[in-house]
Amino acid sequence: MSGHSKWATIKHKKGAQDKARGKLFAKLIRQVEVAAREGGSDMTSNATLRTMFQKARDASVPTDTIERAIKRGTGELEGVRYEAITYEGYAPNGVAVIVECLSDNRNRTGADIRNVFSKSGGSMAEPGAVSWQFHRKGVVILPKDVSEDDLMLVALDAGAEDLEDQGDTWQLTSDPGDLPALRSALEDAGIKFDSADVTMLATQSVPLSTEGDARKVLRLIDALEEFDDVQNVYANFDIPDSVLELVEA
Repeated sequence: MSGHSKWATIKHKKGAQDKARGKLFAKLIRQVEVAAREGGSDMTSNATLRTMFQKARDASVPTDTIERAIKRGTGELEGVRYEAITYEGYAPNGVAVIVECLSDNRNRTGADIRNVFSKSGGSMAEPGAVSWQFHRKGVVILPKDVSEDDLMLVALDAGAEDLEDQGDTWQLTSDPGDLPALRSALEDAGIKFDSADVTMLATQSVPLSTEGDARKVLRLIDALEEFDDVQNVYANFDIPDSVLELVEA
């Protein structure tokens, strides 16, 4: 997961996120719709919707666009009905991959995902084959402009479970349900963070020590993320900084 996080950061720095802003908006809006449909429009009682709303706002999705998505989810406005589907598989070098989708056509999405795995040298797996290697966690990524002691003083009281040094950044983890409180505590303390999201963290990682191996896996990850139906891709690879620099170049 650390390797995947580093790659996402590199893409962000290179401006890839800006180029894909329209695609990102569409994915976030879809997540808001499903959260509203499954738990209602009251963000006080619907923690998932509250998290998705904040995630969309962090990405600068207009508030009125989010509100319309909530109304489509609750049926106040007409909209497409999306189904949550999770696929599991292996990338080259035995890297475990989880793909979370929201789709209005299960057959189409399944065929698309299988095709990407096949063309990229990977393979689909049965449900449960790789998911046991991941835990769902709240994850906050922060710049190193705050000391470890100051960060822990705020984070531990707000439900943080662990703090890891990721080189250029800190990584805080929590139970998914504690993420909103952790985020609020950091904001109240004036501590800036790069991202705060519920994600899947791998319990073990597969090292990719050569540029060729790294490119094969990243090619598959990027291809999966291109599909509108794909909301999140999680993988358990780890790429050394020296190899990532070669890939970035």
